[in-house]
Amino acid sequence: MRLLSALPFTLFALLIYNGFAFTAGAADPNFWSTPILSIAMVSGADFQLLASDLLITAGLFFLFIEILKATRIGKAAVVDHMLSVLVFVAFLVEFLIIPQAATSVFFILMVIALIDVIAGFSISITGARRDVAFGHGEMH
Repeated sequence: MRLLSALPFTLFALLIYNGFAFTAGAADPNFWSTPILSIAMVSGADFQLLASDLLITAGLFFLFIEILKATRIGKAAVVDHMLSVLVFVAFLVEFLIIPQAATSVFFILMVIALIDVIAGFSISITGARRDVAFGHGEMH
C-alpha cells in the first residue's frame, strides 16, 4: 500500500492520455476537441466541455493531490519525489519523440508534471528547514 501511495498521480494523466491517444485518438485525429458535455446556459450561450478540457481538469486535480502529498516527510516522500521526476521525464521524452504527444493537451499535462516536481521539492525543503529550525532551540 505504501508503494501505491508513493506513485505520482500525474502518472495517471500520462496513462489516460496515452490510452486515448493510441486507441480512440489514433482513429480520430480530432478526438481531443470532441464535446463530452454540452449545457445551455442561462445567458443563452452553450457551454461545451471538450475531452481535452476534461483531461486537463483531471490533471489539475492530480496536481492538487500531489501538492498535498508533498507535505509528508519520510522515505515515502523521497520515493514520491523521485518518481515524480521520472514521470516528468517520461512526459518530456514522449513529447519530443512521439507524434501523438505533440498536442497542446499533452504539453499542458507535461507542465503540470513539471510543477509537481518543482512544488514537491520546494515544499519538502521548506518543511525540512522548519524542522531543523525547531530542533535547534535552547534547552533550559
